Amino acid sequence: MKRLFSILAIAGMMAFGTVNANTNAITTSSATTVATTIQDADAAAEPELGFTQELKKRFIEGGPGFMGIVLLCLILGLAIAIERIIFLNLSTTNTKKLTQNVEDALQSGGVEAAKEVCRNTKGPVASIFYQGLDRTDEGMDAVEKAVVAYGGVQMGQLEKNVSWISLFIALAPMLGFMGTVIGMIQAFDKIEAAGDMQPSLVAGGIKVALLTTVFGLVVAIILQVFYNYIIAKIDSIVNDMEDASITLMDLLIRNKK
Repeated sequence: MKRLFSILAIAGMMAFGTVNANTNAITTSSATTVATTIQDADAAAEPELGFTQELKKRFIEGGPGFMGIVLLCLILGLAIAIERIIFLNLSTTNTKKLTQNVEDALQSGGVEAAKEVCRNTKGPVASIFYQGLDRTDEGMDAVEKAVVAYGGVQMGQLEKNVSWISLFIALAPMLGFMGTVIGMIQAFDKIEAAGDMQPSLVAGGIKVALLTTVFGLVVAIILQVFYNYIIAKIDSIVNDMEDASITLMDLLIRNKK
């Protein structure tokens, strides 16, 4: 009988201990789950940085030295590009309409009426027409020379300051690469001073180096897009100028006959 009570007592104690252990395990697991949930909630509650804020953060991390110079290249390049785009759009002329108006004026009112049409029209094509018409009394050779000479002048006006954009396109990535090299040198200086290869020592320098490179490449890509558009626009206007010059010569020859 005593042995039976002893067995029951031991079984009860083991059962109680198992229950307590399970309870503690469940409690610990619940606490861990709650803590993880709270951490996830806190992480989710933190607002994500917008594009502008992220860009500003990366710019500051890259250092004000080379990043500021690269930013200056972007600002100056964009200013020149926008000025050129506005100028080229204002210089674009409806060549067919202008040619027709000049031809009608030549037939109705002569050279002076045609010159008046050119004076009232903006753009390099109208200016070339005017210079050619102004030399009609000196012969067709003088007209041709005037058209060619003034065409070169107008082309120079169209290409004004475009070379600066190409300079900034080449300069921005080179400055970024220079920042990369300097960042790597600083990282190795820290390793040499510490006498040990620790990731925390080199991470900052390498990060700055990569940021300057990326920013320089981004600036070059942006300016390259504007540069290609400007070059294409200039080529289009120059082609119109050449076609219009030939058309003007034909009109003057026909009207002299």
